[in-house]
Amino acid sequence: MSVSRTDRKAPSQSHSAGVRPLLLKSAGLTLSGLLAEPADGPPRATVVAVHGGGMRAGYFDGQADADLSLLTLGARLGFTVLALDRPGYGRSAAQIPDGLTLEEQSDVLSAALETFADHHPVGRGFLLLAHSYGGKLALTTVARTPGLLALDASGVGHRYGIEPADRQRLRRHLEWEHNWGPLGLYPPGTFRAAEALVAPIPAREAAEVPLWPQMFEELAPRIGIPLRLTFAEHETWWRHEEPDIAEMTSRLTQAPVLRVERQPGAGHNISLGQAARSYHLRALAFFEECLQSAEDDSAAVRLRGARGTFAA
Repeated sequence: MSVSRTDRKAPSQSHSAGVRPLLLKSAGLTLSGLLAEPADGPPRATVVAVHGGGMRAGYFDGQADADLSLLTLGARLGFTVLALDRPGYGRSAAQIPDGLTLEEQSDVLSAALETFADHHPVGRGFLLLAHSYGGKLALTTVARTPGLLALDASGVGHRYGIEPADRQRLRRHLEWEHNWGPLGLYPPGTFRAAEALVAPIPAREAAEVPLWPQMFEELAPRIGIPLRLTFAEHETWWRHEEPDIAEMTSRLTQAPVLRVERQPGAGHNISLGQAARSYHLRALAFFEECLQSAEDDSAAVRLRGARGTFAA
């Protein structure tokens, strides 16, 4: 597909001011990523951003417009934001060129969070914000790893709008349209900047794509933390009409908070589009609510304990 000539503006740097690259050892792998921390004190909590298939961590630090970056926005609002290249991407691609399964990636991600917490302040703990295939990894991880605080995921559902077998037959320009949607949803410079983010999808990761609907059925009842799912207005990879949403949410029986929302003016790659700031603010507001609710619950427990002691 041809790209508008307004997209020929190239970014002047590979990441935003205040964002720095980092390497993290985990489960025998070296993971690369990006980190932004609050400038004026310890973080309220740490947002772990998990990218989708065929992308890299820079997806959350879009360079076409200063308002796109989740990393800089989160740091300004008092969060540490850690965007990792998933196993099989970035630095670890040379170590595991065929990639890992979702469960194996989940083990690596959980270990990486422990390692990160050993060397950095994380505030109240870890909040996951994930996109597309990264949403699958995040859902897998929260179902298998206790102690995570909340999950916000976009571009992931439980039933494909296009079956994996049909996806293999898609012409390249049609697959491009499913990933991005209308060109006008993205600021000038987006697609030139995105060239640095695109990476091959590892073979073992790709092989699991058809298995996701059944994997979701098994994972969903084990997800016991607040969960927010967002579908872009122009999302076509996933089925997200009202009956589909009802079927999906009926499986998520243990999530204490469950929200499904739609992001107007967005394609599948929400965090690189003009709607990115709106989506990121909504996600961070959801995290604020989760932190406040947990704090209120803790205060109530302390109050009940104090009353019990007084009564005794």
